[in-house]
Amino acid sequence: MRNGTDQRRPGMRTALVAATVIGLGATALTALPAAAADESIAVRYRQGGTGSDQATPWLTVVNTGTANVPLSQVKVRYYFKADPGASYTYACDWAVRGCTHLTGTFGTPASPTATADRFLEVGFTAGAGSLAPGADTGDVQLRFHRSDWQSLDQSDDYSFGPAQTTYENWTKVTATISGVQVWGTVPGGDTPTPTPSAPSPSGPTTPPAGQGVLFDDFSYTGHTDPAITAHGWTIRAGGGGPGVGQATWAPENVTFAKEGANSVMTLRTSTAGSGASTRQTEVHTDARKFKNGTYAARVRFADTPTSGPDGDHLVQSFFTINDLTAPMADDYAEYDFEYLPNGGWGETANVLYTTSWETFRPDPWEAVNQHTEARTSHAGWHDLVLTIDDTTLVYYLDGQEFARHDARYLPERPMSIHFNQWLIDLAGQTSTVPRAYEEQVDYVLHVKDQVLSPAQVAAKVAAYRSTGTAFEDSVPAS
Repeated sequence: MRNGTDQRRPGMRTALVAATVIGLGATALTALPAAAADESIAVRYRQGGTGSDQATPWLTVVNTGTANVPLSQVKVRYYFKADPGASYTYACDWAVRGCTHLTGTFGTPASPTATADRFLEVGFTAGAGSLAPGADTGDVQLRFHRSDWQSLDQSDDYSFGPAQTTYENWTKVTATISGVQVWGTVPGGDTPTPTPSAPSPSGPTTPPAGQGVLFDDFSYTGHTDPAITAHGWTIRAGGGGPGVGQATWAPENVTFAKEGANSVMTLRTSTAGSGASTRQTEVHTDARKFKNGTYAARVRFADTPTSGPDGDHLVQSFFTINDLTAPMADDYAEYDFEYLPNGGWGETANVLYTTSWETFRPDPWEAVNQHTEARTSHAGWHDLVLTIDDTTLVYYLDGQEFARHDARYLPERPMSIHFNQWLIDLAGQTSTVPRAYEEQVDYVLHVKDQVLSPAQVAAKVAAYRSTGTAFEDSVPAS
C-alpha cells in the first residue's frame, strides 16, 4: 500500500466490483506440470451482442480429451486491437460455473500485430471444479468496454466474429492448460510457452556478480531500539494516508517479542470509531534498492480483533513499492499482498489480494494493474513469496502458486519493502468501543536477481537461523 492519499484504492475497488471486475484466478497449485497427453480442450465462441460501446465474447470450454481437466489450470485468451490511449474494464454477466469462479485480466502479446496488440485472458478459480471428458463449462457470458465508455471499434479485432451467433469451435481464441497451448492459433506468432511454477532441475537462476541478500529475523528490543535504524528500517510516525482521515501512525504500536525460538514483530492498529482515535502502523526500508529477485515473508493475518467489537475494514499487508513521479508515469511499480479480514473496497467478507501495478493517476482516477483475489479466510500464519525476473511476476502462498502476472507490470526502478496495517474507513464498525487488531511478521527475505522456489526460501531462512544469524543486508545501493 502506498504512502500518501488513500482515495485511489476505495475508488478503484468500488468501481471494479460494481462492474464485476475480477483479476487473474486465485489458483492453488503445488506445481504446474506440462499438459498431459490425454488432456485436451476446445473453445467455442459466439458473439453475445451488437452494441458499439462494449465487446461481448461469450465462450464455453469443452473437454475433448480422456482425462479430467482442473479448470484452475485453464486460461483462455481473446485478442483485440486496442483503441489509441484507451484502458479497458472487464465484467462477467453470467456463467454456469458462477462469475465468482471466473477471472479476467488484460495483457499485451509478446508479438503485437495490427489486429492484436491486447488480449483479455480468462481463467477459473479452484472453486470452478474440473471438466470430465466430454463435459463443458456451459455459458461464460463476458463483456469488456473502454473505461471511459467511448465506442469500440471491433472491426479490426483478431478474435472478433460478428457472424458467430451460435456457439462454434473458434480457433482465433487460444487456450492453455498449465501454461501449455492446447487450442487455437495465436496472432503474429505469439505462441504461449510452458511456465511451470516448480524450479527447473538445474535449480534457481544463477545470480550475477554483486548479488545481495536482505534477511531480518526482527530480533529487536522495542520500537526505539537503535538497531532498527542501523539496519535500514523506519517505523512510520505522524499523519497522512492511506487510511481514515485524522488517523496517525503510531511507532509505539510496533512491538517485538519471542514466540518459541523466533522473534516476531507485531503491528497493532487500534481505533475507537473516529479518525482522531485511530492509530495505524507501518514499517519500511529507508532505501529503494530492491528490484528483480525473490521477496519473502512469514506473516500472520487475523480475522478478529484482540479486543473490542469486530467488523472494521482493515488492510494487513506486505508489499514493495517506489514513488509515482507523475500521473500515469510508466516507471512506477508496486506489488502487494493485502488481506482484508472484514471486506472493504466493495467486498463484504474476507478477501486476499495480490496486485501488480504499472501506474495510476489519482485525479481523475485511472489505474493500470493486474490483480488476483481469493475470497476466503486467511487467518493464521502464511508464507508469502513473490518472484520477479525479466519476464513475469509470480506470487506464492504457502508454497503454492497463487498468481502469475504479466511482463508489462515488471518494475523499471528499484523499490522499498513495507509492512503495514490500516483502516480503509470507519463504515465497517461504527461503534465507539475501543478495539485493536494485530498483524505479525516472523521474518523478511530478499535475494537480489535470483528466483527461488518457496522450498528454497524456507531452506535459506532455516540456514540463517541454524547459524544464529538474525540480520544481513548485502544488497548494494541502487
